[in-house]
Amino acid sequence: MSVLVATFRTAFLEAWANRRSFWFQVSIMVANDLAFVAFWILFFGKVGTVRGYDVHQVLLLLAILATVTGLSLGLFANVRKIGQMAADGELDSVLALPVDPLAYVIARRVDTALLGDLAFGPILYLVAGEPTPERTVLFVLGSLCGAAVLMGFLVALGSLTMLFGGRGEHADLGFQATLILSTYPLNVFGGLTKLIMFTALPAAFITGLPTRLVHDFSLGSAFAVAGSALLFAALGRAVFGLGLKYYSSGALWTKA
Repeated sequence: MSVLVATFRTAFLEAWANRRSFWFQVSIMVANDLAFVAFWILFFGKVGTVRGYDVHQVLLLLAILATVTGLSLGLFANVRKIGQMAADGELDSVLALPVDPLAYVIARRVDTALLGDLAFGPILYLVAGEPTPERTVLFVLGSLCGAAVLMGFLVALGSLTMLFGGRGEHADLGFQATLILSTYPLNVFGGLTKLIMFTALPAAFITGLPTRLVHDFSLGSAFAVAGSALLFAALGRAVFGLGLKYYSSGALWTKA
């Protein structure tokens, strides 16, 4: 555990080393988030509600989404890179260390820009999420569970590279599709798309159900959110472990 803590601390210090670059990247992401929020405020100012969603619920969803991406992709940026790392042979050095390979890999890199999301999400919730002590607890738990779902899903996708080859393109495509679906209220979609959001692309468990949990608490939503987090965390670890059994270095060795 001490090795993993030290690894994460080193990754953060590397991101923090260039203060000007750090704050510039964080500021750009916050500005991007503010523009997205402004769009939705203007949109709902014109239409009022969409399938039961109003501006407060959508801003709550965006607060959860920003917090989830900040937690999962900002603090643990390598969850998106596992497929590419496997293809490039970057896992070789990790497997020689006396640590949990998966935990070590995802702790090795911090994405500075997405730390802007991690800062913006809670602030947006406090400003526009109608916070109460109970809702705040649910917001934190929902965001943590959403982050666990996203991380587990991306680890599983990236680990497929070790099983079937390639350079992890499927992981990036899966991430982009899931992120797009996670940006919109759950009730906007129906039919096949909504089914996909609960199965192949777990966008519903990343933002939709956590938003519902905070806005209108029910035990059913609580169990669904917590259960999905445990399920996808276990899935990611299981597929990564299976992939390691078939992993062969992708590193290229040439003679001098």
